[in-house]
Amino acid sequence: MTDVKEAVIDNILTRRTIRRFLDRQIGEEELQTILEAGLYAPSAGGRQGVLFVVSQDKAVNEKLGRIKRNNSHFRASTDTVYISKEQPSIADDPGIMNAFYDAPTVITLFVPKDFLYGPYDASAAAENMLLAAHALGLGGCYLGSAWDSFRDPFGQEVLREWKIRTDYYAAVHVLLGYPKDAQAPKAKERREGRIIRR
Repeated sequence: MTDVKEAVIDNILTRRTIRRFLDRQIGEEELQTILEAGLYAPSAGGRQGVLFVVSQDKAVNEKLGRIKRNNSHFRASTDTVYISKEQPSIADDPGIMNAFYDAPTVITLFVPKDFLYGPYDASAAAENMLLAAHALGLGGCYLGSAWDSFRDPFGQEVLREWKIRTDYYAAVHVLLGYPKDAQAPKAKERREGRIIRR
């Protein structure tokens, strides 16, 4: 049992955000394992209101990623304030035109518009999926404000094609694929003073 506990903690401590992916689709068995991890995430009141939409359509993902990039409002990074120097984000590199970073699989988590805790449920599910992906040797990236990807006629048409209920909205994207780089990005030093004991 100790080995299992150590493996779980090690998986949490070694997971990194990946933004550079191989042009290779993930396997169906891996995808199902990751989705199951998301389905078993905690949800407020056990409501299980999150909808998981899997897109492995390269053209659709490319277009939605560009829409999100065009609708993302952020402060550009500086030499001292940045997301990642090893695997730049769209905030770090204005030349990156696809906010999905060419990930072969994009899972969009939709939540009810009228449920206060929907975004938190989606975030919990996303973290479960990212940890599962890492345990399987895959790379993953969390993107919030997923509604930005659907803010144009193409995005609205995709929502209709996916048959997304109008009382739901996109909260989170989880990008998945095989990491392009053999070495994962280094972890940033943990900031001190964030734990307060009383």
